Amino acid sequence: MDSDDAFVNVWFDKEDGRTGHECKKDFYGKWSEQASAKHSSPLLAGADALRRLYPNHSVVLTTDYKLNILNHPGVLATPVEKTPLVTNTIFLPIARGMGAIPGLLVELVEFGAFKISWDKYEYLLFVVQFPSGFGMTIARYVVHHGPEDPSHLLLIAVGAWSVQLHDEIWVFNEGWWQKDHGLWVEIQKADWKDVILKDTFKKALQKDVYGFFASEEIYKDLGIPWKRGLIMYGPPGNGKTISIKVIMKTCEEQGFTPLYVKSFQSYMGEERSMADVFNHARQMSPCVVILEDLDSLINDRNRSFFLNQLDGLTGNDGLLVIGTTNHFDRLDPGLSSRPSRFDRKFKFDDPDREERVLYAKYWQNKLKDNKNISFPDQLLEDIADATEQFSFAYLKEAFVSSLVELASQEGDDKPTFEALIKAQIKTLKKELDRGVLPAPVSSSMKSMTTSAAPKRPARPTNERDVHSLLDSLSESIRLKGRRYVEPIVDNQQDTRLFMDTVLSDRQIRDSSAEPSTTRGPYSDYIAPPSGLGEGRYSSVKREMDVDMAERMHQLRMRDLRSGHKW
Repeated sequence: MDSDDAFVNVWFDKEDGRTGHECKKDFYGKWSEQASAKHSSPLLAGADALRRLYPNHSVVLTTDYKLNILNHPGVLATPVEKTPLVTNTIFLPIARGMGAIPGLLVELVEFGAFKISWDKYEYLLFVVQFPSGFGMTIARYVVHHGPEDPSHLLLIAVGAWSVQLHDEIWVFNEGWWQKDHGLWVEIQKADWKDVILKDTFKKALQKDVYGFFASEEIYKDLGIPWKRGLIMYGPPGNGKTISIKVIMKTCEEQGFTPLYVKSFQSYMGEERSMADVFNHARQMSPCVVILEDLDSLINDRNRSFFLNQLDGLTGNDGLLVIGTTNHFDRLDPGLSSRPSRFDRKFKFDDPDREERVLYAKYWQNKLKDNKNISFPDQLLEDIADATEQFSFAYLKEAFVSSLVELASQEGDDKPTFEALIKAQIKTLKKELDRGVLPAPVSSSMKSMTTSAAPKRPARPTNERDVHSLLDSLSESIRLKGRRYVEPIVDNQQDTRLFMDTVLSDRQIRDSSAEPSTTRGPYSDYIAPPSGLGEGRYSSVKREMDVDMAERMHQLRMRDLRSGHKW
C-alpha cells in the first residue's frame, strides 16, 4: 500500500457555541475586526518617528498658527543639509509702475527641516503640511537635546510676539480679530489740529476720553466700575470719523490699545462675535473699543446679548466704549438713554457760521505759503455766509475742487482762487437745494479695512503682508529676487502664507553657515535671478490668507496702477 493512501484528510467546522443570528454570518466578528484596524494620525506618527530618530531629545508638537517659529525676529534659522525642502511655487505679479521686476516667485513650504537658534539654545524644527478635514494642517515639531523646558520657553516667546501689535490695529471682522497695518498707517495722519470744532466742544471730548484713563483710582475710591461709554452722533461728514482716528492714535501713544469693531456678522453668529469682542477687550484692558455705525451693528436679534456684554456681568474694568451713528433716532432707548451704558453724548452737527469761519481759516493757514493763491480775510466771511447748511465734507469738497480747477488752469487770464471757490459753492448749493448732490465718499474707517468677503468662513488675516511687500518692492534696486513662504495653517483649517527673509548672494551660496550667522531659513535653496547684483534684501515677515491672495492682489494691482500707494 502506498504510504500516501494510509492517511485521509478530513476537515470539520468548529462549532462556535453561539446561537441564533450571531452564528449565521458572524457579522459582529467581521465588523469588530474591521473597526479595530489602524487609523490615520499624522501628528502621532510624526512625533513617534522623531522620538525614534532622536532618542535623547525631547519633541514638542504644535499646530497653533500663532506659534509660527520662523516668524519670530529673535530666531536664527538655516535649512538642514541633505534634507529635501518640498515647496509649492506661486507667482505674485507686481505693478509695472513699481519697477522693472514683473513679479515674485513665492515658495510655500510643504516639508522642511531647519536648524534654529534662540537665546542660548539650539533646536531642530520640522515643518510638515498634510490634509485635515476640509483644509490643511501645518504641524511644527521642535526637537531639543535635553528636556522640554527650553522648547516651551521658545514657544512662549513666539506666542507673545504673535499677539503683540507691530504698527498695527486690532480689527474685528467676520468673526476674527485681525491685525491691520493699513488702518494704523491711516490714523497716523490724523491730528487734533485737523479736527475743526469749537474749542469748548473739542476740549470736552478730549477730557472725557483721556480723563477716563487717568481716573482709575477715583472710580475705585467711589466704589463704581471703571468703565465708560460715549456716543458720537450727527449727520455724516461732520468730523466723527476723524475724531475717532485721533482718539485711536493718541490712546495708542499713551499705552491704551484701540480695538476697532467692523462687524459682528460671522458664520458663528453675532452673539458669539460679541462675546469674542468683549473677552478680547477685557484681556487688553485698559483699552478703547470703537463701534462705528452703532445703529447697523446692533439690531433686534442681538440687542439683548450686546447689552448684557456692555453691562459687564463678568467685569469691564478699563473699557472705554465709543459708538458712532448717523441716525441717533434709530438707537434703542436701552442704548441711547439708559445711564451707565453710554453716559456721554456728543452731537457732531452741520457747522454753524463760527465753525465755517474756523474751517475756512484752517484752509487759509494751509495755503498761506502758496504765492499763487490769494486768500484775504474777507474771503473767510464770504465763504461762511455762502455755505449755510453745508457739512464739513461739503466744505472740503468746495475747497478741493476749486484748488484742482485752479491747478489745471493755464495762461495769464486764469481765474483767481476766490472766483473759483465762490463759483464752486454756488454749484454745490444749487445741487444741494435740488437734493441731487451725491453724498461725499464715506470717510468711515470701515472703507480702510479689507472689504473683500471670502466664500468660506473668514480666518485671521494680516493686512500688513501685501502692504509691506508692495511698499518694499517699490524700492526696485534693493529688492530683486524670490521669496520663500511657509503656509501657516491652524487646526481650524486656515491656510496662510509666511513671507521670510531673502539673503544676499554670499549668504545664499554659503550653505555651511551656522544659524548664528544666517538670517533666513530658506537661504540655502535659492539665489536671485542673474544680473540683479549683490545686496542684502529687506526682511519682510508677513502673513496672507491663501484663499484671498489672488483677489487681494487683483484689487491692489488695480489701485497701484491708478496711482494709489498701499
